Amino acid sequence: MEFRLSDKSLLPVLMALLLIGSCLSLGVGAMAIGWRDVLAGLMHWSWPGFLSLDVPEQYALVLGEIRLPRLLLGLIVGGILGLCGAVMQGLFRNPLADPAIIGVSAGAGVGAALVLVFASGTALTTVAGGVLKQVHWLLLPVAASFGGALSTWLVYRLGDRGKSVVMMLLAGVAINALAGAGIGLLNYVADDRALRDITLWQMGSLGGATWGAVVMAASVLLVAGALLWRRAPALNALLLGESEARHLGVDVARLKQLMIVLTAIAMGAAVSVSGMIGFIGLVVPHTIRLLRGPDHRFLLPYSVLAGGLLLVVADTVARTLVAPAELPVGILTALLGAPFFIYLLWQQRRQIF
Repeated sequence: MEFRLSDKSLLPVLMALLLIGSCLSLGVGAMAIGWRDVLAGLMHWSWPGFLSLDVPEQYALVLGEIRLPRLLLGLIVGGILGLCGAVMQGLFRNPLADPAIIGVSAGAGVGAALVLVFASGTALTTVAGGVLKQVHWLLLPVAASFGGALSTWLVYRLGDRGKSVVMMLLAGVAINALAGAGIGLLNYVADDRALRDITLWQMGSLGGATWGAVVMAASVLLVAGALLWRRAPALNALLLGESEARHLGVDVARLKQLMIVLTAIAMGAAVSVSGMIGFIGLVVPHTIRLLRGPDHRFLLPYSVLAGGLLLVVADTVARTLVAPAELPVGILTALLGAPFFIYLLWQQRRQIF
């Protein structure tokens, strides 16, 4: 039996869950903070001296400098992952088209690892390192976006323009293997600091959240999200087939190029600030599609909200499960997403074979 929710029921549910998840993310952790102190601490951090609030100074610093940027970065990165997953599933017309599974995240990872190794290595610090260090914050997302775009284009071409699921998955396996070998080689030549950065970054974490990363990722999400949402009717037409979409007046080739470029840029920005966090782009759009239907006018924004919610909840669990230590959030999302991927494969086994 098919179960669908209307906008009047799904949107309030998502917003309520986001509010609850955000409050939990701010309050729990190695230092537990009650919700009254959370509100007082945020107000004290935002407007020091404006109100005479009886809240420890330590609470205000922890909330304002650590947990709030981490929460916002989780919402934004999760939103990007959900958005890109929904777009790629629409572009490939297949629910298995997750950026991590088909190698987009791995391609972005190679680009970012190159920057982590060479832009901070001794060779460049002695030659052009002075200039590169000034633009290091920009090099990482640009290199990651380029790697993601290249891997997306390869999967798209090898997968017979998205028509062959088997070729698409095999291309993803090949790109993941190639990217793994490339990152392994970079690990071999990296110094101790770069090696540690790459290792932690591969497991995915929001622990390095800063206000600069929040602003950069939020800007990318707003611009890419608005441009992608404007093409939602064209994505709906593409679901009918390329020929039908052309008859409806859609420039299919240009639409595909735009989708690939925008998702690669957005994935590059997400990967550069949080590392490789997989399966959110697989689980979230598929769940929203089951609840609300395949209309991309609603699927895209709801995937942004649900992706942010899922990553914030996963990050909160990662911070508290083995406190005061912290699990990489990418491990938790993989534990959630891998069984879901097996379930989707089981559903599509007759179509694939």
